[in-house]
Amino acid sequence: MPMPDPRIDAYIARQADFAQPILNELRARVHAACADVEEAIKWGAPAFLYRGKLIAGMAGFKQHAAFNLWLGKQVVEANAALGQGMGQYGRLTSPADLPAKRETTRHVHAAMALVEAGGAARAVSAPKPPPSLPDDLAAAMATNAASQRTWDGFPPGKRREYAEWITEAKRDETRARRVAQSVEWLAEGKSRNWKYAKC
Repeated sequence: MPMPDPRIDAYIARQADFAQPILNELRARVHAACADVEEAIKWGAPAFLYRGKLIAGMAGFKQHAAFNLWLGKQVVEANAALGQGMGQYGRLTSPADLPAKRETTRHVHAAMALVEAGGAARAVSAPKPPPSLPDDLAAAMATNAASQRTWDGFPPGKRREYAEWITEAKRDETRARRVAQSVEWLAEGKSRNWKYAKC
């Protein structure tokens, strides 16, 4: 039986008080329905995989939580009442909003059957290789220790955002401006898309 992912424990602990019991219950239901489920973090939220393929995910928001079955239209009957919010279970504001446990079990089993039938569920892509550090950014960071520390502490995805932003510049002047801006933001500990982090 796969081990629980401690990142999911941390994710749930960061959520609003109303969301924590919902997310804990959903997690328990998925594990009860699928003994071989693997946990992961995808798109910044808890995800559940079966035989390496994504079958479900869940997330907490400011005023609701959501549960999303991958290829949900194939495993959950259409229900207009559930169409309010992300996922097949709609906006979840308390555990009472969840369907009966047997329904969740049936949905997880249907998602597993899709995987067993030949991989109808989408495969989780292999991780991208770490981005290469553009030479001009490396040179600029060599004179700014704070920016280099931030870069070194960033995960590959955040590094990739900066690297791609710089290498996609079409003109030398644009690239130079982007390098200078990157060093400034990195020195302040900011990710490339820091302006949108609280949206």
